[in-house]
Amino acid sequence: MSYTLKKVTIRTNNTKDGINRIGELWQDVNTGRLPIIFDNKNNLQDGVFPVSMYSNYESNENGDYDLSILGVDSSFFVELEKQVKIGKYKKYESIDDNIIASTKKAWEIVWKEQKENIINRAYKIDYESSIPAKYTNDNKAHCCLWISIN
Repeated sequence: MSYTLKKVTIRTNNTKDGINRIGELWQDVNTGRLPIIFDNKNNLQDGVFPVSMYSNYESNENGDYDLSILGVDSSFFVELEKQVKIGKYKKYESIDDNIIASTKKAWEIVWKEQKENIINRAYKIDYESSIPAKYTNDNKAHCCLWISIN
């Protein structure tokens, strides 16, 4: 049977166990076990990008939330940038040698700005696009976050 999977969701949190579940989910996506970015022949789909969507927050970053991995096209990012311009989202970018460091650095900036009351997170829907170094022109890992703000 042939099908296209557009989204997969788990309920998780930022505990060590929750982070491990997120890693396992990404492993399944990146290997094609969950074919969000791969076709039914295990080839990367042209123009499809994996994005994490954080939603259904129990409270804040310390509570449970839904993590969905979506397969999106470039128009998705155009729409997000429009939301940044009208003030519904704030964009954060980080570049590092590896994907884990890049992603961690971006989230640390968000949490620092929260603590310092620079931003007031809405905890509605947030997005993350992390790109491993092997897929970038500069051989660096990139992470972009779009955080919903009040």
